[in-house]
Amino acid sequence: MRWNGVLPLSSITLDELLGNTGKEVGISPWRVVTQTMIDQFADATDDHQWIHVNPERAAAETPFGGSIAHGFLTLSLLSAMTYETLPTLEGAGMGINYGFDKLRFITPVKTGARIRARFFLADVNARPSGWIQITYNVTIDIENSPKPAITAKWLTIAVMERKEETA
Repeated sequence: MRWNGVLPLSSITLDELLGNTGKEVGISPWRVVTQTMIDQFADATDDHQWIHVNPERAAAETPFGGSIAHGFLTLSLLSAMTYETLPTLEGAGMGINYGFDKLRFITPVKTGARIRARFFLADVNARPSGWIQITYNVTIDIENSPKPAITAKWLTIAVMERKEETA
């Protein structure tokens, strides 16, 4: 995708990152949430609630018309959508998920729906430790839905590589 309207970038400098604070910086490609994904997530988390893993019962007994994805499955796809969309910070050795200041599950994601993430760069805080805290306001959209699946204020940390000092 694009970084703030520019062709895809593999990496970005800290100054470029800081210059995009307050802007939408990326929209991920659409991805389909399949029943297989839902079933595998249910197995991995031991959350086999029928609204997720029994499409026939969910169609008969819920207002959703079929099974829906776990909210945490939808949220977990945010990592993949980030890798598909946002450039890495030059000099960062790794990224860490620091958490969420706000997270809301607004609309259920029906099996077979397509979702994508929108990233707004809310804040960049270069810490004295060399760690860079990056805050994104993220929305996970559902194709053809007036309301998003998720809205979140997501905090991440880029850990900068240490440079070897020469004697």
